[in-house]
Amino acid sequence: MATKELIGKVIIQENIDTVDENKIPKTFVINVPDPYESYYSRFTDINKPISIIFVTKAQNSFEKILRATKRINEKYNLQLNGAKCEVSLDSRKLHGIRIKGIDRYTEIGTIQQYYQDAGFEFAKSEKFTDTDVLIRINKFFNIDELEKGIHQSQDEADVFYLEIPDFMTWEEFRTYTFEIKNNVSDKNFDIAKGIFYKNGGITEMLRIVKPKATIEFLKLIQQKYIDKI
Repeated sequence: MATKELIGKVIIQENIDTVDENKIPKTFVINVPDPYESYYSRFTDINKPISIIFVTKAQNSFEKILRATKRINEKYNLQLNGAKCEVSLDSRKLHGIRIKGIDRYTEIGTIQQYYQDAGFEFAKSEKFTDTDVLIRINKFFNIDELEKGIHQSQDEADVFYLEIPDFMTWEEFRTYTFEIKNNVSDKNFDIAKGIFYKNGGITEMLRIVKPKATIEFLKLIQQKYIDKI
């Protein structure tokens, strides 16, 4: 089946750290950990960041970030994936550019400089470790439909999307996730909630990260949430 490209949003809860080296001095950069590590301890010899956020002084449009990323990729022969994001930290909301595709931590400052040259202004440096936040990411999704309402990412390995019929608040999602994970035999998956913009409206969905997930497993998790809502 042909790959579809959709626009949407994912909301994830992560414990994040600040990047304190290899960046433009006195700027605010966040490292978002690999969701696999919590479950599979997948470490390699390559010190490669999975997801980096350049915190900006002001909110920037998705279009501005996409245009800048395209120009940077073309000029420097890179394959960066840039997205608009918002980080809820305590009572604050931080705005930023979520970047995937950086090969080494040592390259963060260089990539950040490309975005500064493109007109983005970065927030002043902060420092913390293992801090719980909510991250909202506006992004493109390239997906294949495996079965009706069940999709696989073509950009990220072991990432799947399950359509669900109704909206859940974040608190409902957290409660349901706790209950569901305590009532399935295989708890080794990472899950987040989000939406696709399609067919002139919004489709609610869940994002699952699980290596070698079977259709049967994905349908089971999908049905568990449908039964809750």
